[in-house]
Amino acid sequence: MSEVTLIINDEEVKAEEGMTILEAARSAGIDIPTLCYHEKLAPYGACRLCMVEIVRGRQSRLVASCVYPVEDGLIVKTESDRVTKGRKMLLELMWARAPGVQPIREYGIKYGITGAQVIRDYGVGRKNMAKFEIEPTFCILCGLCVRYCAEIKKENAIGFVGRGIGREVVFFPEIARRTCPGCQECFSLCPTGALPSHYGLVEACH
Repeated sequence: MSEVTLIINDEEVKAEEGMTILEAARSAGIDIPTLCYHEKLAPYGACRLCMVEIVRGRQSRLVASCVYPVEDGLIVKTESDRVTKGRKMLLELMWARAPGVQPIREYGIKYGITGAQVIRDYGVGRKNMAKFEIEPTFCILCGLCVRYCAEIKKENAIGFVGRGIGREVVFFPEIARRTCPGCQECFSLCPTGALPSHYGLVEACH
């Protein structure tokens, strides 16, 4: 496999062809925040926190670094003004949905977000933001549990149902009751720690 050279934050980085920008950055010790990424799973690009700015000539755009492949001569900025503004907006939305999630709070503090700011920007006073007037949930829909069960365990005992603000992760009882008691490997992947309680609902209905 051939090697490519790209520039990340003004630093020359060598990477193997086929790697993603995220993999190349981390191999060089450059941190890019993620919530839905796991090295054992196929890239997903759900949380978008790993967005970076890539530059080609005079043109630049934001891409999800966990799914974008490295290219020779590519210029990457992981903390440009466009990137930090985009991450801050995403974190505000996530915080409004899941205010108790520790990783979101940690990233939010890093990017200058406070709980008061989220209430001000996405609270009852903004009619066009009424969709965020929902009961807070600790699931951030990263899909780690769903993908692990499908890709690694090949069981599909857990999955997504619904769309939009009604989208959620659920265990499918007919499969979960058979496979999950002896597994529960996805529990440790959940960045919110909420997964065991979801599974508890299945157990309670058994």
